[in-house]
Amino acid sequence: MTTTPSTLPIPTWEEVLKRNSIERLKQEKFPLDIINELPDMIAKGYEAVPEEDIVLLNWWGLTHDKPKIGTFMVRIKVPGGHLTPQQLRGVAKVAEQYGRGYAELTTRQGIQLHWVRLDDLPAVLEAIQATGLTTVGGEGDTVRNVTGCPVAGISRDELFDVQPIIKEVARYFYGNPDYSNLPRKHKFTISACRFQCNAPEIHDIALIGVIKDGRPGFTVRVGGGLSILPRIARDLGVFVPVDKTIDVLRAITDVWQENLRYRRSRAKARIKFMMDDYGPEGVRQMVEERLGYRLEDAEAPSPEGEEHHLGIHPQKQEGYNYVGVPVPMGWFYSHQMQRVADIVEEVGGDIRFTRQQNFIIGYVPEERTQWLAEQLAEVGLPVTINQAYGTSIACTSHQFCNYSVSETKEKLKEILEVLDQEFGDAIRGLKIHLDGCPHACAHHWVGDIGLQGTMARQPDGSLIHAYDITLRGGLGIRTAIGKPIIRRLPDAETTPAVVRLVRAWLHEREARGGDAAFTFYEFAQAHTDEELKAIALGEIESAPPATEDDERAILVRVPGPLLHLSGGANIIRAEGRTIREVFAHVGKTYPDLREYVEANGQGESPLLNIYVNEEEIGYLQGWDTPVKPGDHIVILPALAGG
Repeated sequence: MTTTPSTLPIPTWEEVLKRNSIERLKQEKFPLDIINELPDMIAKGYEAVPEEDIVLLNWWGLTHDKPKIGTFMVRIKVPGGHLTPQQLRGVAKVAEQYGRGYAELTTRQGIQLHWVRLDDLPAVLEAIQATGLTTVGGEGDTVRNVTGCPVAGISRDELFDVQPIIKEVARYFYGNPDYSNLPRKHKFTISACRFQCNAPEIHDIALIGVIKDGRPGFTVRVGGGLSILPRIARDLGVFVPVDKTIDVLRAITDVWQENLRYRRSRAKARIKFMMDDYGPEGVRQMVEERLGYRLEDAEAPSPEGEEHHLGIHPQKQEGYNYVGVPVPMGWFYSHQMQRVADIVEEVGGDIRFTRQQNFIIGYVPEERTQWLAEQLAEVGLPVTINQAYGTSIACTSHQFCNYSVSETKEKLKEILEVLDQEFGDAIRGLKIHLDGCPHACAHHWVGDIGLQGTMARQPDGSLIHAYDITLRGGLGIRTAIGKPIIRRLPDAETTPAVVRLVRAWLHEREARGGDAAFTFYEFAQAHTDEELKAIALGEIESAPPATEDDERAILVRVPGPLLHLSGGANIIRAEGRTIREVFAHVGKTYPDLREYVEANGQGESPLLNIYVNEEEIGYLQGWDTPVKPGDHIVILPALAGG
């Protein structure tokens, strides 16, 4: 049920400031103004700088490296991930001179440096600004880097080019004082990619490109986000013409930031909690009241498949390719950046960072593509590396992040090297997301295999590094928040557990004739939590495919004419308390089968008859017929004659 905007209690500023220390800090000193105090901080020395001022430096994309000894991470915003060779070369020079030649690509299509000393910050910020990029709002309660499809403007599959819109939105919101004191961080993504590769499901506000009555514009999803309480963004049910983009982004953001309900507690400040409280209808009502007019109705479209834009692809511009380059663990060194800038400049191309911590080179002439790939390989960035290196991500390195409790990038490297050695290209496209803490910066909730760092207590009372393993997560056509299957698995046991899971998946895929549609997600959906845990821990090599004498689950038997809807599986293991719930569960893995059965297995003259054991459900309780583990559900075409 939707809550109307007038029915929820709103605290006073007095209550907010009493409970929220960060709101008090922002009232005492406007965050962006801290940059004016940087010379005084340097003069005093790092040890004399109050922690409150270090916190406010976040608003300029600056935060402590671990341990807190006076060096900083510097996060650079790159709108839509697009930058020129000259800009990349400028970042490389800053990394070389001030950051020990090291940088990390981020999941927001940006790049961040480490090891930058306090007294070097003015020179670093000036050098970054000289490239045309900025750090303003890289962290803090701001509008973060605006993301989109990295191949906007060159993809043959896009509805229209959103690059100009992303640039306009960035110009308006970056460093804007009116949007630099938000309740919490705020993430926009804007794309017209048919595959929705930019993860609109987990953004605060996602604008999804559509064409309505011949007009380009956007549908809107609001309230996505992960961290400790993950949410999938919900559809507002509206259409926004391109020329109203900033107006609508402002209106949505304003109704959130002006509601003191979301400033009382940092833990429940994100806009996803406003969506929880008011629902899509309530949020839409508040936004339209703010705008002063009603928005047109429109339903957000579903993605049309999955695409990571890795490898070599023809552009919509005749005679050009774009080249998606995996960057393992997101590690990007200054000598690589400089060489990439030179290579791209020579072919007349541009660079596009991706949310999977990779980069894409656009506008590569067809006749120069092979040469470019060879040059990239020479600098340690082969396009042909196992694609799992490009679809798997890890958060900021454990050595730098003050929140991380277990290894991240090094651990992902260890896992991928073992998987690549044992399974090779069979793991192409596998998504392993590894986080060092519950903040979920690497999105462990929505990976094929999500790992979150934690600690485990030994029998002698000592603590060791460990990981939680989360499965059944996904984005796009398989959007779902994953479920933790194993808790506090010791570090030494984690890689073997991942290997066993992957081996079982590939074994079952081979048993299905090598069906590429049987992804790791489908594998995880086909098994119970207990089975997956047993596989991971080595208690069983692989749960056997469902058979007719399986008493552990409800079994759905699919007739030959419908096997094309079930990926060839004639027996499907399922869960549920009624026929309706069973087919809802089946639909998570085989949505086409569920849709067909629901459409043709009901009504006065159904085309399909459905039986529980030997009883036709029309003589029981229909689709509400109760079922239990061990029951067989049989689908049969309603054939004439007999």
